Amino acid sequence: MKRLCILTILALASCGKDIVSGPDPRAPYGDIGHGLIELGEQLDDPYTVENMTKALRSLYPTKAERTDIHPTDLYVRFLPKTDADLGILRDAGLYLMDHPMDYRILKEGDWYRDPSLEDDAITWQYAVVGKDFEFPEGIVHELLGKRYISEHDPDTRAADGIDWAAVERESFILTGNQNLLEPLTKAEPAAPQGRITMTDPLFCGGKPVGVSGVMVACNCFTKICVTYTDRDGYYSMDKTFTSDPRYRLVFQNKKGFSIGINLILIPASISTLGQGGAGGIDYNITQEDDGALMRRTAVNNAAYDYFSRCTPQDLDITPPPGDLRIWIIPFLENSSAPMLHQGAGLDYKYIKEYAEEYAPVIKMFLPDITIGTKVARGFADIYESTVHELAHASHFTKVGTSYWTPYITYVILSYIRDRMAPYGHGDSEGAGQCAVGEMWAYFLGSSIYKDRYGGSMPVYPPELWFRPEILGYLYERGTTRSEIFRVLKPEVKSVETLKTALTEMYPERGQLINDTFNRYGR
Repeated sequence: MKRLCILTILALASCGKDIVSGPDPRAPYGDIGHGLIELGEQLDDPYTVENMTKALRSLYPTKAERTDIHPTDLYVRFLPKTDADLGILRDAGLYLMDHPMDYRILKEGDWYRDPSLEDDAITWQYAVVGKDFEFPEGIVHELLGKRYISEHDPDTRAADGIDWAAVERESFILTGNQNLLEPLTKAEPAAPQGRITMTDPLFCGGKPVGVSGVMVACNCFTKICVTYTDRDGYYSMDKTFTSDPRYRLVFQNKKGFSIGINLILIPASISTLGQGGAGGIDYNITQEDDGALMRRTAVNNAAYDYFSRCTPQDLDITPPPGDLRIWIIPFLENSSAPMLHQGAGLDYKYIKEYAEEYAPVIKMFLPDITIGTKVARGFADIYESTVHELAHASHFTKVGTSYWTPYITYVILSYIRDRMAPYGHGDSEGAGQCAVGEMWAYFLGSSIYKDRYGGSMPVYPPELWFRPEILGYLYERGTTRSEIFRVLKPEVKSVETLKTALTEMYPERGQLINDTFNRYGR
């Protein structure tokens, strides 16, 4: 299948209600959408060596003769062929953009595709690299120009009384980009800082809470700064701007997971927040706002919360594996944890039958977790689905691919045979792993949901032929979540072996364990 078809499928996966038309107080420079970025004409970049040299001579005609401006950075673009190529570039520490940085933006969006490329090609990736950057072999790249960023030049500190912020402003004026400058009343350059928040009406009394650990990126032309929010959503950049940069959220979390795949086909969704002041922007996401951004934020905070709680001081369970890929699929009801990127095997013929037209995307980019949000009513529903699947991911870290492959194959085949019984009836290969895995995920996910939102442990659907109530009952009577997790070893592949493992590890509770399994047994 051509990549163009894949792009169409991904467009359906990322679509959502756009922010309503008209000024948005969180995005003071116009409307934001999640579609294709529309480019206008190419602009004259103030940060080229030539333009910064002209600005220096304009402001300091005598000193300019004694001050040479040498390139500090290179503006380049890469043409990766595969996901592995993209991984090499990311591992090199590059912040990649899918569109050129020196063009006017006519319409904001989350993604761009170079129309000159073939349908089956990944689009060009634009980056700014240090002047001594070692380009990886085998990845096509083009040098687009040399740049001077004063913060990257150690000699600027020793320069003879030169105000480099003023030189930067002058370069914007000389290149016709003065409309992007901060007002002169704000003479000092500013380092962007602010807070990204979400408002969940069922949590924290409906007060805004931070969007945790998410990447915030901003740029004006080829001056780029990237950082992460802290637990409470605060961010602070280490570069200063005299102009108004564009801000973006990149759902690549510092905890080691990424959310979604953008239409540029890299494993992290990007949400554009628009242009804002040099001093930074604050941005709050609510359930009633933009669907795509709301879903990404909900999954981000649920996953950040889960990863943070896997410590010995809290849940004391093994966290999910690193480089976890989470996809959000808004037109599906069900969620899953196939763990494909981590190496779990699943016959492609089953993927095609299960996912139909979505199968080529799954084969190409191998998600670990998929979150279906078709029937989700808000942040709380997405939180519950996410922590359930992350409970599976923790289980996977203990038992590995040989355990997981028959498990996920059983679930997929059960769904294909009878969509009203996605866990089958417990009567074929892999059913034992399914019983243990789903008991654990239903129990742990529900208990974490209760920790956050209160209430009592749920009454599980009666059609579940395995019984998560068993673990819930043991938990309510003093068995910790960590103690339950310890017995989930590769050899525990059925309800009976789970019972035996619990009894052997905690013989002093043997009577309670036996009575509980008998009470809730089939």
